[in-house]
Amino acid sequence: MTTDNNIQQSPYLRSQRDFSTDDVQLLSIELDKSYIDIAYKVNDRIIGNFSENVSIVTGESWYFDGSNQEQSTIRRVYTFSGAGTIKHFLDFNFISGFTRIYGSFTDNENITLGNWYTLPYVDTVAVTNQVSVSITPTNIVITAGAGAPTIFGGIIVLEWLSNI
Repeated sequence: MTTDNNIQQSPYLRSQRDFSTDDVQLLSIELDKSYIDIAYKVNDRIIGNFSENVSIVTGESWYFDGSNQEQSTIRRVYTFSGAGTIKHFLDFNFISGFTRIYGSFTDNENITLGNWYTLPYVDTVAVTNQVSVSITPTNIVITAGAGAPTIFGGIIVLEWLSNI
């Protein structure tokens, strides 16, 4: 996947092929093409695995500065209870930037009774009601404004560009 043509193609897989029933060699060629098409198209899709405290390849490919050099992203999920810091155990020597930092939290100890909010949480009424998320070289930092909803627990997802 290093040519401009491949970058522009979507991961669409055609739904029909002509498999020869008369010629074994033609059947073999078509089966080979079919397998290659399936492998490329499956690998072009974003991987939907999310695992707590385990780094997983997302399946995304990023290209910068017109280069054909692919950079992959890695994903890790963290759970938390309350505002404060969470150790992320990431080595910044192998990270060239974050592509996504997101999550959610609840304002009630009993999650079936509470409200859920996005992270970061932006209140349209007052800046002091917001909840921010930042990443330091050692921690995920969750900061709640003075009027922000109480944070009882939640999930944060980090996705970053890997140098390896």
